Amino acid sequence: MASNPRRRAALVDAGVEVLAREGARGLTFRAVDGAAGVPVGTASNYFTGRDDLLRQIDARLHERLAPDPEVMAELLKAPRDRRLITAFMHDLMARAQRDRTGYLALFEMRLEATRRPELRASYTKTIRADLEQGMEFHRTAGLPGGDETVTILYVAMLGLILEHLTLPGVLDGVLPNVTVPTDLVERIVTTIVPPPKP
Repeated sequence: MASNPRRRAALVDAGVEVLAREGARGLTFRAVDGAAGVPVGTASNYFTGRDDLLRQIDARLHERLAPDPEVMAELLKAPRDRRLITAFMHDLMARAQRDRTGYLALFEMRLEATRRPELRASYTKTIRADLEQGMEFHRTAGLPGGDETVTILYVAMLGLILEHLTLPGVLDGVLPNVTVPTDLVERIVTTIVPPPKP
């Protein structure tokens, strides 16, 4: 198996593009080679099979979609209140909009996991670990609310990102004078995160 790390990374990113554009059924080594602009047969030298490629796409998506540590450090200088959680959710939404392809690929991974039990087990473990890490971060940072707050925020933001990236017209104008996604992010946080104690 070939071991050029730069070429492998380019092929994985090409796989993300193919997955987002064509779905899991279109994710072939030939399609990845084409998206990466490399000779046919190159991807087969870097991945043992489609499952290996999907695992590496999963790992790469977690890198691409992760928060910027510098942005997080700057945000954490603020008081631990609803405004800070709102800032975190705006950052999440901005990352989703900046890397729409990455998030669409993430959704395709979820769909593919419904069809493949081995991928479902692995992917469920990864996503659950992300959720638990979010809960731990929330507790450690001393943010208002607890694990329930984080879980409901997770579900609400996931729904907002899904709708906004795939069918933005569904939410536009649904609530008068509420812009999507900016004002809707604020409504989500206000509805879910407990108010400050008097």
